[in-house]
Amino acid sequence: MEGVLGLLMNKETGGLDEILQAFNQQGLGEIASSWVGLGNNLPLTSEQVQEVLGSDVIQQLAEKSGISFDAARSQLTDLLPSLVDRLTPEGTIPEEGMLDKGLELLQGVFSQK
Repeated sequence: MEGVLGLLMNKETGGLDEILQAFNQQGLGEIASSWVGLGNNLPLTSEQVQEVLGSDVIQQLAEKSGISFDAARSQLTDLLPSLVDRLTPEGTIPEEGMLDKGLELLQGVFSQK
């Protein structure tokens, strides 16, 4: 969870905006848009996660978390849609300051567990 939040918060790589743009560039914009929108979230496969984020990013998250590559990829598949959905409750990407606040709150909630 912490690794996924870090990915969404990473200003150097563009954070949430850049991830959503990467999904669009890979032809998966409809899936990513469903997480932001107010309807149901479309499912994501582990292969799609790897296609969009790349093996290097997944491997780095796996190493930071002390889990296998496949476990990291699987967790990203499950967590990414729900986290993006929670960060965009109004169906739009909030302004940068509000997004940062939301990410900080989520990070606080999950670091207490």
